[in-house]
Amino acid sequence: MSAIILGIESSCDDTSAAVIKDGYLLSNVVSSQAVHEAYGGVVPELASRAHQQNIVPVVHEALKRAGITKEELSAVAFTRGPGLMGSLLVGVSFAKGFARSLNIPLIDVNHLTGHVLAHFVKVKGEDNKQPRFPFLCLLVSGGNSQ
Repeated sequence: MSAIILGIESSCDDTSAAVIKDGYLLSNVVSSQAVHEAYGGVVPELASRAHQQNIVPVVHEALKRAGITKEELSAVAFTRGPGLMGSLLVGVSFAKGFARSLNIPLIDVNHLTGHVLAHFVKVKGEDNKQPRFPFLCLLVSGGNSQ
């Protein structure tokens, strides 16, 4: 049986959803928030409000592009943190409700760990070279760098 996971990312100012099947990316949808441009940086309250508006259409589009129904999902993964508290709460709340309604597991993902492990996501028709353990990674992500 295949593992099909919906991933939801809402740690800052982009609302994203992706579908992965057995390690292969089926879809990746990102909704960026232009509302912050007028302020020269991310405004946390505006970001969380935009996530509330964007999360349902983004998840719907990710499932549509992947060519699967929500009933085919094996689990829902979401960004646990670090990130903007209000933005994270939107993603966590949606993911919990969605997973619970389908009676499937919920997987919390550390934002920074997700950046590192993204190297292991495969795309059909591409080379898909993956790092071999142990490997060294420089992580630069907003205010969180390691």
